[in-house]
Amino acid sequence: MAEKTIWLRYFGGEHVLPGRQVIEALSCRGLRSFLLDQDPSSGAGLLLFDRDTTELRESLRAYSHNGLERVLAIGVTRKMMTAETIWNLLQAGASDAFAWDQLEDPAAVIVSRFERWEAVDDLVRSSVVQENLVGQSATWISVLRRVVELARFTDGSALIVGESGTGKELVARLIHKLDSRTGKSELVVVDCTTIVPELAGSEFFGHERGAFTSAIVARDGAFALADGGTLFLDEVGELPLGLQAELLRVVQERTYKRVGSNAWKNTRFRLVCATNRDLTEEQAHGRFRRDFYYRIATWTCRLPPLQDRREDILPLARHFLRELYVGQNPPDLDPAVRDYLIIRDYPGNVRELRQLITRMAQRHVGNGPITAGDIAEEDRPATLALTLKDWPDAGFSLAIRRALSLGRKLREISNTAVDTAIQIAMEEEGATLRRAADKLGITDRALQMRRALRRKREQIGDGEAVF
Repeated sequence: MAEKTIWLRYFGGEHVLPGRQVIEALSCRGLRSFLLDQDPSSGAGLLLFDRDTTELRESLRAYSHNGLERVLAIGVTRKMMTAETIWNLLQAGASDAFAWDQLEDPAAVIVSRFERWEAVDDLVRSSVVQENLVGQSATWISVLRRVVELARFTDGSALIVGESGTGKELVARLIHKLDSRTGKSELVVVDCTTIVPELAGSEFFGHERGAFTSAIVARDGAFALADGGTLFLDEVGELPLGLQAELLRVVQERTYKRVGSNAWKNTRFRLVCATNRDLTEEQAHGRFRRDFYYRIATWTCRLPPLQDRREDILPLARHFLRELYVGQNPPDLDPAVRDYLIIRDYPGNVRELRQLITRMAQRHVGNGPITAGDIAEEDRPATLALTLKDWPDAGFSLAIRRALSLGRKLREISNTAVDTAIQIAMEEEGATLRRAADKLGITDRALQMRRALRRKREQIGDGEAVF
């Protein structure tokens, strides 16, 4: 990890642990670091502190970009690391939090954390992930990190939970692809909605010749076919209770018998299951076995609905257009179409967005951008109310409520909202000042002044890091 460099900053009053000492300890372990002064930083970093304050948590949110960047929060003494403090830090965006003096070799632990995080994030940024599971929102990056880590660094069973159309099968295929087992076999997919109870034994366990009337030849079942590979049970919540009981032994011990045989066979597979049902509720109503649930859910990954990751709608739309225009330059999206895509509801999630983009592309002609006329009549809003929709939704209200609970005043909340709008506009318009200003409805000069004012506020608010 010699090429990795992180920033380091100290928050507090009379400090016990000099920053230089930490830098030297990390350097001995092959991790370079530098003292962060007043300027905000991007990238991974280490935040030392001697007390849990509101300023500390706000700085964590800023430096971690609400969890997108890896920031490790280290208390100088274990006395200050209460359970409440640790959970506050994690909620504020820290990737981990512990005390320097609670470990025999804290520098080695810190280096190992960053090594793992860097390996995970390298995979998240790789083409194998980004070309299949598109999105850069904080919500989605958090999901991808979890998926990548369980796929590459564990061999545990995984349960993927999410609404229809959120990409559960894509995640299952990614887990299989990133699985690091040597000599890995194939991914075997079983759609549990199509299982016929009378034939379920043969489907899963296989059968011997003559085991039943139509068993003309012996046949391998899913457990045999998945040996050395991955078994994906799609819509596992649809399995009847009796079949769940039959699967308990093979899921737990990886041993089974073919129908019509007395011989036990061994199989070694990674189990990945997916469902759009709430299996906790299903257990409460007696429709899903608790013992089976805990056998399939070593890891649980919840995929968010598209409404919870609206920042990813336009990147997904452009991704689908690139797939539709293979070998060509895909058309751009007219501003009215972009606004329509962002505001629209998607009960069918990413699958529905893909179908919508496909219909628009099929109607589009010429070399210009896709315009509102390319939206099929049945997809258009019934009234103009779409553009006047009550956009301050529950998430917006929750953010304001959280700011008020932290003691933030109206002026700071207003400034933060404006700064966030500017940041989003700059990102969506490729950092082009004029286009971002047009989107915000202000002049280029006003946008420049606003960004300069924000930088000045950050410098004043951050204070100095003294070591």
